Parts: sequence; C-alpha cells; structure tokens
Amino acid sequence: MSPAMEAVREPSKEGAVLTKATMMAAARLGLPQRVLANVLGLSESVVSRMRSGEYVLERGKPFELAVLFLRLYRSLNAIVSGDDKTAGEWLRNDNLALKARPVDLIQKVQGLVDVIRYLDTRRAII
Repeated sequence: MSPAMEAVREPSKEGAVLTKATMMAAARLGLPQRVLANVLGLSESVVSRMRSGEYVLERGKPFELAVLFLRLYRSLNAIVSGDDKTAGEWLRNDNLALKARPVDLIQKVQGLVDVIRYLDTRRAII
C-alpha cells in the first residue's frame, strides 16, 4: 500500500491527541456525552465511539470545535487554578455577564466563541 493510502486509512496523530484531550477535558468538567456531542456537532453515538477509542477526530468542523472546546477548558482551568470541580460548577451555574449558563451557550458555535472571549477577558485582568 502506498504511503498516501496509509495516511488516508490511519487516523492522524494530531487527531488522536485532540480526541483524547477532548474526552479528558469533558470528563474533568463533568460534561454529559449529549452536551459534548452538541458542542462538537456530532451525534452521541460518535462521542461514545470517541470515548472507547473507536473514532478519532479528523480535520474538519468537529476538529476545530474540539480545539475551541480545549481552549475554553484551558482558560477556565487557569482561572480556577486547576480545580476541575469549580470549573464544572462554573459551567453549570447562571452567569450574569453572559446572561445564561455557560454550559447552555457552548452548545452553539457562537456561544462557544462568546464564552471563550469572556474567559479570555477574565484571564487578562491585571
């Protein structure tokens, strides 16, 4: 089999790393599979396959949304000093500045971007 065909058949290393990191972040935040599926624009069954290692994200919209989701996780993690319980609670509680629960917002692309922007402004306070 040619190297080009091998590349088509084998999942990318970056996809494997991104998939694993996405699943780990979702677990640490206590996100239900349904919510992660909405964030990534995938079905719950695909997220279940991601969890079991049977599916790896490849470049495309779900891949890019996973990158944004990890950016959200890293920003939030920095703000709460690595306390995943507090981070998860922050996501599930109403936020006056965002006028909604962040977990509800991040299930739409614009909401995910808005929450990331909000977190970035919170991290930049001097």
